[in-house]
Amino acid sequence: MAVVLVVWMFGTALVSVGAAAWREPGVISIRKVPGDARLRILREADGNEITQVKRVYEAHWLFDGNEVEILVGANGELLSKTIETADDNDGDIDPNDFVATIDNPYYPLTPGTTFFYEGTIEGEPMTEEVNVTHETKAILGVTTIVVRDRAFEDGNLVEDTNDWYAQDNIGNVWYFGEDAKQIQDGVIIGTEGSWEAGVNGAMPGIVMKGFPHVGNKYQQEFATGVAEDRATVLSLNAKATVPYGSFRHCLKTKDFSLLEPDVVEQKYFAPNVGFILSVMVKGGSERVELVNITQE
Repeated sequence: MAVVLVVWMFGTALVSVGAAAWREPGVISIRKVPGDARLRILREADGNEITQVKRVYEAHWLFDGNEVEILVGANGELLSKTIETADDNDGDIDPNDFVATIDNPYYPLTPGTTFFYEGTIEGEPMTEEVNVTHETKAILGVTTIVVRDRAFEDGNLVEDTNDWYAQDNIGNVWYFGEDAKQIQDGVIIGTEGSWEAGVNGAMPGIVMKGFPHVGNKYQQEFATGVAEDRATVLSLNAKATVPYGSFRHCLKTKDFSLLEPDVVEQKYFAPNVGFILSVMVKGGSERVELVNITQE
């Protein structure tokens, strides 16, 4: 196993920090930071007083064909851990790589849980109920959890979808497709967006990384011409307030579809809660917020 160990530094601009902070392991003076790094820190601080600079140790190794990266503070604190696969989907799905539960902290799907959302689409009110059922569906040999997603406008059911998810053994949550039905006056009028991994060349995508970090890019759906959503991680420390509560340390993503590249959403996922907020930032007006969660 090859291990590469390097030392690097980062600066944190704080409004006020006690003098004792300077005695923490790994804390150094800004004057001791190498020239280019010091200039970067000062530029990012933009005139604010630099009160703390720390040494950070970064290590890399390969595990089961995937690259692992950790950042460790001089005091031994694990600052982050990421696992990068060479390809999110190489077309080879091994059922042995998957586990029975979905407990990714940013995307937990516990059977019996129902998430309730409210929002507006182009100014019109809507509600949504997402129920993690006790049902399963085998796709490509993987046992997926069936999640029923129902959307309502003016109290009328307009879409009823079964989504299929599974989690692998390093925490990635995979999306295996959906059975979508558009409904008008109680009658099914379409199935737009429906697809299933293993059918017509479609393959599962990743909806949440097991060890996400800023800059992660991943394709959520691999159904050419039908469903081609993608996401990029923008932040792991975002804040969001929705009717269900106020949250910090949220994962924030930029989401768009290759089929509609001019439509962009930003989504927020709270640790140990899941999806809490979606805001369309380009191509239209839409906002969806978490209002309640129930458990059976």
